[in-house]
Amino acid sequence: MKEAQAVLRFVRVAPRKAKPIIDMIRGQQVPLALAMLKHTPRYAARVVEKVLRSAVANAEQKELGDSESMVVSKAFVNCGPIYKRARPRSMGRANAIHKRTSHITVVVAASPMHGRRT
Repeated sequence: MKEAQAVLRFVRVAPRKAKPIIDMIRGQQVPLALAMLKHTPRYAARVVEKVLRSAVANAEQKELGDSESMVVSKAFVNCGPIYKRARPRSMGRANAIHKRTSHITVVVAASPMHGRRT
């Protein structure tokens, strides 16, 4: 099965906030996944939608078919580098702030059911 992928690296969204969004679209048809992302009120949904559209564009460039017949075959989030910041506290102390980043990967494939009669 032919596949196309898109990767967005160093995006400023915590992996634990992006993983539920990624789990929601994994295995779905592309039009359904895009509709789900469009109506999900999370910042991570906007970012994942951008990556999914990029993967579909890459697949169309490879001539794997139209977006209506594609499926999200793989989607995952890996941890990126953590930006470490300090928050001032009382008595001259400081607390650590960890600003987490993610690497988001989405892979789309031509649907195995496309062109078959049921």
